[in-house]
Amino acid sequence: MSKQDYYEVLGVSKNASDAEIKKAYRRAAQKHHPDRNPGNTESEEKFKLAKEAYEILSNAQKRAAYDQFGHAGVDPSMGGRPGAGFGGNASFSDIFGDVFGDIFGAAAARGGQRVYRGADLRYNLELSLEDAVRGTTVKIRVPTFSACKTCNGSGAKKGTQPTTCTTCGGHGQVRMQQGFFSVQQTCPRCNGTGTIITDPCDDCHGQGKVKEQKTLSVKVPAGVDSGDRIRLANEGEAGENGGPPGDLYVQIQVKEHPIFKRDDANLYCEVPISFVTAALGGELEVPTLDGRVSLKVPPETQTGKLFRMRGKGVKPVRGAAVGDLLCRVVVETPVKLNSRQKELLRELEDSLKSNGKHSPQHHSWLDGVKQFFEGMKF
Repeated sequence: MSKQDYYEVLGVSKNASDAEIKKAYRRAAQKHHPDRNPGNTESEEKFKLAKEAYEILSNAQKRAAYDQFGHAGVDPSMGGRPGAGFGGNASFSDIFGDVFGDIFGAAAARGGQRVYRGADLRYNLELSLEDAVRGTTVKIRVPTFSACKTCNGSGAKKGTQPTTCTTCGGHGQVRMQQGFFSVQQTCPRCNGTGTIITDPCDDCHGQGKVKEQKTLSVKVPAGVDSGDRIRLANEGEAGENGGPPGDLYVQIQVKEHPIFKRDDANLYCEVPISFVTAALGGELEVPTLDGRVSLKVPPETQTGKLFRMRGKGVKPVRGAAVGDLLCRVVVETPVKLNSRQKELLRELEDSLKSNGKHSPQHHSWLDGVKQFFEGMKF
């Protein structure tokens, strides 16, 4: 029985590149693998044939012999070179691992020590509202792990070097064979570093990094708010095996202000006024972040009224327009009155009662209450 052409088996042309052949085999192997088609003898045969075709066409010498002599050039039973065909010395697990090895730990296939980026750190920075709005520069002290200067981060005692792990050969990964599959996992002896430190550094005890406090200058841009983060590149923990350091993220928290409350670009404040000023009107001095300004209160102002002072708010850090300052007036009831003041207030109350127009809200509320009780059935 004649064998099917290997190029046809994989569905590629005779001038296909090595990458195209590998991709075609991967596709065929995944489609017809016995684990995906249990009990399907046709798929099993196609799987074996695809393996056989790939073993020949992925090898430059075997492919040249096959291109010149066909199956006779690679099959020992047909006079070909021993070990050239699938039934020879080549192991299928080697073929399968060559094609799919990049799925299981490609980093180990590159060889050498594994390097690890240092951890990112976070620092909580409290700011006053004034500093957050105007911007400032702050010095902070950050506890962190930095590369040990004694051993230059190697972890080995000065004058010595880490030795290559004999278990993984310096890859940091070991290969475990499980049937058809070849799975890689972290080396249990060196914990993935690829090296063993037999004589550790006295200062870092083999860790390659030491704990220290470092002082950094943080430039806080104008307009930041609670929750904003400032990234300081490469100011986090030191990496391992020469890996890059992590970053430091400065988390902004604006402290509560005794006068102002911030809402995005706007500022809010409450301004207490006497009921005389509320009734007759007047002029008040109110604070802003830029200094004092004058606020005119018109006559008959009710408590809770908002006065907007444009451009007296905050310019957000992300470039939006400057916000406003909104002043909410609160009419303050006088306290600790003497007998004469109480007498004057009663006289005022008696004069106001004669005409409901002086308290329109009070009288409209009384009318509503009256209608409510009239509609109720007790």
